[in-house]
Amino acid sequence: MTDSWLIALDIDGTVLLQDETMSPGVVDAVGRARDAGHEVMLATGRSWMATHRFLDALGIRPEYAVCSNGAVTLRRRDDAADGPAAAAYERWNVETFDPTPVLALLHDRLPDARYMVELGSGQRLYTAELDDWTMDGGRQVGFAELGAHEVSRVVVVSPGHDEDDFHRLVQDAGLNEVSYAIGWTAWLDIAPRGVDKGTALARVQEARGDAGDRVFVAGDGRNDVGMFSWARGLGGRAVAMGQAPDEVKAAACEVTDDVEDGGLTAALERIVLSVPTAG
Repeated sequence: MTDSWLIALDIDGTVLLQDETMSPGVVDAVGRARDAGHEVMLATGRSWMATHRFLDALGIRPEYAVCSNGAVTLRRRDDAADGPAAAAYERWNVETFDPTPVLALLHDRLPDARYMVELGSGQRLYTAELDDWTMDGGRQVGFAELGAHEVSRVVVVSPGHDEDDFHRLVQDAGLNEVSYAIGWTAWLDIAPRGVDKGTALARVQEARGDAGDRVFVAGDGRNDVGMFSWARGLGGRAVAMGQAPDEVKAAACEVTDDVEDGGLTAALERIVLSVPTAG
């Protein structure tokens, strides 16, 4: 359908509440968008291992899924059979970088933090577990081993430090060779330089042969600003959740309600589902 929309949704704070239950009405709203012929996909900071179950929960099988803040893009297999999403996708594009310099900078300033890296293969190496990290198939290692391979992301969590602390750390450490985002759970997520959700979505759009401004993105975090800029540059829709930081709201076209109040549902119904799909 040439008039369909490409809809890319953040997960945490957009589709999901903090307790990992769905935002009110979002499953039905996504289903209506899917049934209307729109392509609904996820664009998240989560790894693929922590993402695919939400494709199942939402009842969608998009052609692509953007993970790890744009460093990893999955593509649905041509031979994918009905069943769980985990087996239906393969790694299509993976961006990596040498993490050694940034790990050294961070460890010098945060020696007691918990660190995790994601290899290009998807395996995660971590120094200590956290309750909200999905570590299936991961391996606990000493800090020195984290820099032994090229990685698609570095995640740093330092209990006792808040977002302001991370902002100062980024400035003091001079993290100018990588892209970074500070999450609403106050962790630092570092990707290859120049890589974000927007760069990944631009690649997806090109591969799909899409054209025009029928793109819709929604998110709530600083790691969503890249895809907001991409969508706005095309003349599309970039929607910030009501609880997003002010700088994230400023980067969007408009602001919807908080995630707890079903903000994504309202935005989908107001912006996409109300728009005729016939030219």
